[in-house]
Amino acid sequence: MKIKSICCIGAGYVGGPTMSVIAHENPNIKVTVVDVNSDRIAAWNCEDLSQLPIFEPGLDKVVDQARGRNLFFSTEVDKAIHEAEMIFISVNTPTKTYGAGKGMAADLQYVELCARQIAKVSSSNKIVVEKSTLPVKTAEAIKDILDNTGDGIHFEILSNPEFLAEGTAIQDLKAPDRVLIGGEPTKSGQEAIDALAKIYASWVPEDKIIKTNLWSSELSKLTANAFLAQRVSSINALTELCEQTGANIKEVANAIGTDSRIGPKFLNASVGFGGSCFQKDILNLVYICKSLGLNHAADYWEQVIIINNHQKARFANQIVKALYGTVADKKITFFGWAFKKNTNDTRESAAIYIADKLIDEHAHVQVYDPKVSALQMQSDLNHLNSRSETENAKYLTTHSDPYDAVVGAHALAVITEWDEFRTYDWQKIYDNMSKPAFVFDGRNLLDRSALETIGFSYKGVGQ
Repeated sequence: MKIKSICCIGAGYVGGPTMSVIAHENPNIKVTVVDVNSDRIAAWNCEDLSQLPIFEPGLDKVVDQARGRNLFFSTEVDKAIHEAEMIFISVNTPTKTYGAGKGMAADLQYVELCARQIAKVSSSNKIVVEKSTLPVKTAEAIKDILDNTGDGIHFEILSNPEFLAEGTAIQDLKAPDRVLIGGEPTKSGQEAIDALAKIYASWVPEDKIIKTNLWSSELSKLTANAFLAQRVSSINALTELCEQTGANIKEVANAIGTDSRIGPKFLNASVGFGGSCFQKDILNLVYICKSLGLNHAADYWEQVIIINNHQKARFANQIVKALYGTVADKKITFFGWAFKKNTNDTRESAAIYIADKLIDEHAHVQVYDPKVSALQMQSDLNHLNSRSETENAKYLTTHSDPYDAVVGAHALAVITEWDEFRTYDWQKIYDNMSKPAFVFDGRNLLDRSALETIGFSYKGVGQ
């Protein structure tokens, strides 16, 4: 089976970059990315590549080479579904905010809507690929909907979870550790797996393409994110102990990271992890365990979230404590709002929650981030519903210049590990701040000795 036409439903952080690379590496396959958000599609089609809705290093070049050749972005969802032989579902699966499983379970309403739309529009056999992160057995539900509403059309369901990291997405897609494809152990199921494997094999070595059953594939994605988040919370759980005992978390991380059984990755102490995946997927895993009566396993994984929330709250409390127990009417500057460097994604960013806690104390938060818009920052804060939008606008001010953001500030907090922060004129920053000038380095990014020589009171994480 050779695929000539692909449709991807969802033009977000997964669908957009993934399909761009697939199209780039498979010039003979037509790839159409569809979304009901016309503004997002317009941004993907913008001639000015700096206006793409997603910032990812290298994405603009990939889009530039493939767009208009065999890569298309459209709002014509039905047309793209009808024409495609293979359909990727890459829509959002946020944590439920209502009903059973509220605060833990994945909200699958958008996935179900996609399945029903595919069944309604399709007039020929299709391969449907789960690209969204989904709970185990979701494929079964999708297949049930398709088989019972698809008017006799045959659908094969595959699970192909993404393992890209925002900020390095294009690199991860072009040189992945592995590509995971799960399908049914039937003849047609194996043919569908092989068809998708051939697409990836145009640039990925075949020994890195792993084929499993559907359920193993779905669970592997949740588990991978849970293990990575666990490492972050594990190292962060030691930062408080380091601060109390005089140990240095950087030295501890380096010492244990040289053990080949542990390795050095994801051992950087910080204000806590963010992003759309880690928290959502762990909560989903917790919910699945609880629903199956596996309470001890659920408690274990939930602790990863508890530590992460504690780390964010602890960082905010440290700022208040250092500033003599009050930040009321004081200016606190944030360097960074995105959840990590090299992305404009702010979902579950630590900055949102730290800002919220400081504003509760009537601090005036000034923010500079090189890629996140002022509108997005305000929207993130408003989404918490902690106070009125008017109050948030009063206490949160955004800046397009980092040096403007620090004028009169009593403290500066590094929230995102943007490399450019290291290159700033820190003497100039010090001169423009209120004294004593505090730096709270939530990423242990800066040169402590150099800052203290200038006159800053420096506080890192776990130091």
